[in-house]
Amino acid sequence: MMSKTLPFKSNGTLYPLLVISLCASFLFYKYVLQIYPSIITEQLMHDFQLTGAGLGNLAATFYYAYMITQLFVGIILDKYSARWLTALAIFNCALGVILFSHTDSLLIAQLSRGLMGIGVAFATVAYMKLAAAWFAPKRYAFIGGLLASAAMAGAVFGQAPLSFFINLLGWRNCLAITGLVGLGLAFLFAGIVRDTPDQPSQSIAHTPLALNDFLALLKNPQNWLLTFYSGLAFSPIAVFGGLWGNPFLQEAYQLNNTQAATLLSCMFIGLGIGSPVLGVLSDRLKDRRNVMLISTIIACIALLIVLYGHAIPVWLLSLLLFVAGFNLGSFMLAFSIGKDINKPALTATVIAMINTSDAFLDSVTEPGIGKLLDLFWDGKIIDGVHYFSLSSYHIALSVLPLYLVLAALLLVKVKDNLASD
Repeated sequence: MMSKTLPFKSNGTLYPLLVISLCASFLFYKYVLQIYPSIITEQLMHDFQLTGAGLGNLAATFYYAYMITQLFVGIILDKYSARWLTALAIFNCALGVILFSHTDSLLIAQLSRGLMGIGVAFATVAYMKLAAAWFAPKRYAFIGGLLASAAMAGAVFGQAPLSFFINLLGWRNCLAITGLVGLGLAFLFAGIVRDTPDQPSQSIAHTPLALNDFLALLKNPQNWLLTFYSGLAFSPIAVFGGLWGNPFLQEAYQLNNTQAATLLSCMFIGLGIGSPVLGVLSDRLKDRRNVMLISTIIACIALLIVLYGHAIPVWLLSLLLFVAGFNLGSFMLAFSIGKDINKPALTATVIAMINTSDAFLDSVTEPGIGKLLDLFWDGKIIDGVHYFSLSSYHIALSVLPLYLVLAALLLVKVKDNLASD
């Protein structure tokens, strides 16, 4: 039975919305933490005396920790309580960002980013796990698409609005406040969320897992195709929107920091809208794979024009960023296919497996692009900060459309159970 202190009954219609809203808040928070280095690149390079590769490595520490933790998150959440583990993960994020806001040491900054990465590794998996527990299967693709909406709302806030507050309060004060908000969210999650409608989960014990089921999941080539597709399709969002897109737009289109952040927000808004819309469309058409394939190709074309078509006006640039983001929202359908082709008891495990490639590619690509920028750097330094030429960005960022081409090729081999029903 639910605690009497809670205002909603677990078998009502409002309580599931409350649960998923708190999960969505964690995703919002995750993307604020993921994105903020992109709007303080100059401050970080100045305060910590970083090169392009050094900045990429500092930002990617987040992904290194995320990737390692993601290997275990699914199994842990399938075995133990999502409520307590997720609340602890949010607390971990808050602690990391508070430490980051106060340190002058590069080592402590890297460790702090690592703490954030460990915490946010639970966000997507917990959302999808609790969505499967609290909502009917026919709503799963739509509710799963709303995950991206919540996440991208955080990414949008982590661009122009956060840039405004950082300019107003200073980046350290702003991040310290962000940490305090995370502490509040952790306590709300622990006090309100329950794991399932019929299990209050007052203890951490949960569902046993069979080793054979886990091995079957790993042996299924479809799970690996979905895993690599998801990573390749999402990396342009995480890498371009999360770190290198802002300085590129400033250099290529002669924009200031806030203007570039505002334009990048169009990409995140597109992703936030596209994910649920494409989820509903795939359900209506009973065809997820082809929706994913066509959307990935369109996103690749839009991104190529953004990277290499510098004569375009700003309004068209914003539209193309929106189109790219909207169509990359199809990556969320990989989770729906993965859930359908595996046992319900392994829901969190397969979601974590698919999600791992996102972290892996992001952790490799962000510093890799920084290394390429350093390699083709022309030696320009202003106020102690390395500035990179447009030709350097062209070479370094070319890996992103290549990722989308590879993602589309992988989809050719994906089997869609929904289409065969």
